[in-house]
Amino acid sequence: MHEHFLASEYPPCPPARAGFHIIPVPLERSVSYGGGAAQGPAALLAASQQLEAWESGLAPGETGFYTAPPVDCTGPVAEVLDRITAAVDTALDCGAVPVLLGGEHTVTLGALRALATRAKQRGEPLGVVQFDAHADLRQSYEGDPYSHACVMYRAAADLGLPLVQFAVRDFCREEAATRERLGVTHYDARFLARVGLPEKPFPEGFPHNIYITFDLDGLDSSLMPATGTPSPGGLNWREAQFILERCVAGRRVAGLDVVELAPIPGLHHADFTAAKLTHLLMGLAQAANDQQPAEARS
Repeated sequence: MHEHFLASEYPPCPPARAGFHIIPVPLERSVSYGGGAAQGPAALLAASQQLEAWESGLAPGETGFYTAPPVDCTGPVAEVLDRITAAVDTALDCGAVPVLLGGEHTVTLGALRALATRAKQRGEPLGVVQFDAHADLRQSYEGDPYSHACVMYRAAADLGLPLVQFAVRDFCREEAATRERLGVTHYDARFLARVGLPEKPFPEGFPHNIYITFDLDGLDSSLMPATGTPSPGGLNWREAQFILERCVAGRRVAGLDVVELAPIPGLHHADFTAAKLTHLLMGLAQAANDQQPAEARS
């Protein structure tokens, strides 16, 4: 029996009535430094039992939380991605916001495939908002096009999704060139620290519907050491919250994920931070989506 998100405060909701489908995806296949991402979803769910029912005055659990069984991550990565897409499709069929818990960052691609297909069918473009220490824009890494280092290239180049990046501070010359070629908007950690966040961070014409992917190494390593590649110079909690609030303002959040938690035994503050961030993201998504016209919420 798997653990349910914040079941200490909200009894698990039937999937057809839940506002959020939490989907654990313990994939760990291409990590290139520290390991442990496969244990991330379970650690986050366990830590969520210590959360309060409210987060920053928001209570997304009042719309209902359904925590799906963990996605089977055995077999070829292509098959795992298909299973993720199917789980996200189920959430969308129920009218819920899918919330993926990784696992390595590759899991995001499975969610984006489902959402991009729906967006195309409805004629409503989808944009991706990425928080990360890394650009993840390599075409292939260590011979693997499905590496966690390639997930945003797959999203932007293969799926054609507009992308905005926040807090990146570790990337290569190839990725810088890819940014220019694909027109990726970016507010790197150094820019945010020295200049700050613009009032309107999205470029003109960026889609109204967004998917938020939050790699936990986007946070500063002093706050989030429990990840495969902890990096100094990242966001603190209040900075992350402020940027997220500005990103969701006036938009509809179609889905989100929190990825790359690699728990460190005995260091429970990192697991709790990951759970608290997930709860905050759901609260901000619910508040933003509630402001949309009824037809946009369907």
